[in-house]
Amino acid sequence: MTISHPLGRTLTASAVAALLALTAACSSKAKDDDGDQQSAGGVKTGQGISGKTINLGVLTDMTGVYATLGKSVTQAQQLYVKQTNAAGGICGYQLKLTVRDHGYDPQKAVAGYTELEPEVLGFTQFIGSPFVAAVEKRIAQDKALVLPQAWSANLLGNPYVRVIGSTYDYETINAVDFLMKEKGLKKGDKLGHVYFEGDYGENALKGSKFIADKAGLTVVEQKIKPTDNDMTAQVAALKKAGVKGIVISAGPRQAASLVGVAAAAKLNVPIIGNNSAYSPQLLATQAGPALMKNYWVASPSLPIGGDTPEAKKLVADYRKAYPKDSLDNGVVAGWTAASLYGEALKKACDSKDLTREGVDKALLTLDSFDNGFGVDQNFSDPKAPSSQQSVILQPDKTAVGGTKVVREATEAAEAKSYAESAS
Repeated sequence: MTISHPLGRTLTASAVAALLALTAACSSKAKDDDGDQQSAGGVKTGQGISGKTINLGVLTDMTGVYATLGKSVTQAQQLYVKQTNAAGGICGYQLKLTVRDHGYDPQKAVAGYTELEPEVLGFTQFIGSPFVAAVEKRIAQDKALVLPQAWSANLLGNPYVRVIGSTYDYETINAVDFLMKEKGLKKGDKLGHVYFEGDYGENALKGSKFIADKAGLTVVEQKIKPTDNDMTAQVAALKKAGVKGIVISAGPRQAASLVGVAAAAKLNVPIIGNNSAYSPQLLATQAGPALMKNYWVASPSLPIGGDTPEAKKLVADYRKAYPKDSLDNGVVAGWTAASLYGEALKKACDSKDLTREGVDKALLTLDSFDNGFGVDQNFSDPKAPSSQQSVILQPDKTAVGGTKVVREATEAAEAKSYAESAS
């Protein structure tokens, strides 16, 4: 699954940033007077709260390349809101989600942010790290907390944009660590890395190069465009180079092609993808058998089929609410972000400050957040990912959500040294 990088067109920072010129005027209102007021209960409120309703924004992809994933994330968040409101809401307020589908189009994404920002307290969802990056300066000015479904390290540092889980560089370090400890990759070997040009792929490549340098591996790079769907040429190049393992930092479509073509070419080496490079729908394609045999996925959390009470309850509740829809890890991502936002709102209420700044300050106090999906998250430092651990999954059509856990949450030793080098 990918929800943080372009597919269908290439987005450079300058290209996306150019869109801001069209919308900057819409965001030029002064931020020093945003109508803060006291509620009857003595709780300070501001933008995004009207009457007894807290309005939250959702910028998603319901019709573009990640439509399946966007649907799962959004429905999980709608389920959280429905259950929370039925239980009395938060701080006496009912939650409301306003959803805008940008179809993974940069102009629609920026326009959607411009439209919703004045009306909402913050955003429980923003799919597409290039789009988040395009409005990141505005987010810092607007102070509307954004929890993106994206894992690029380039989103770190803004106190109002908080990445949930390990970023792609850490995730890739943990993925290669798995190949070395569990799948026979060793010092002196060549490691193939197929990656999207741009933010997502290059952040993941940074991780593979770091651990390769530490572990005595040689990285064989294969940069691809988001529109490249046939990995025949890449497999041929990697086979010729004699790689003993492959990382793919791309989308589900590219992963399915890579694994399927490698099997046909008898390139029998382990392949592992970032969390964005898998969807359980792939198991119904011709690549399904090869994926179950020779493909693994690094994930920031346990999958939807995780063996915890919270995961099992979410499966039951989601199936009841959406009986015709399949389960995937987008449900986990959406539920986690919504419940994290809810926890920040509760903490802000306790502090009598439900303004945008108050909610963000409340999030900073959450240094041990775990909603039952196996990874403890620390949000006290906006400059660091909330976790440096990854769970390793394997595709399995018999498992709930299409994956099973083959290694619990782990942080490679190289990830620790990487963190130290970055600090």
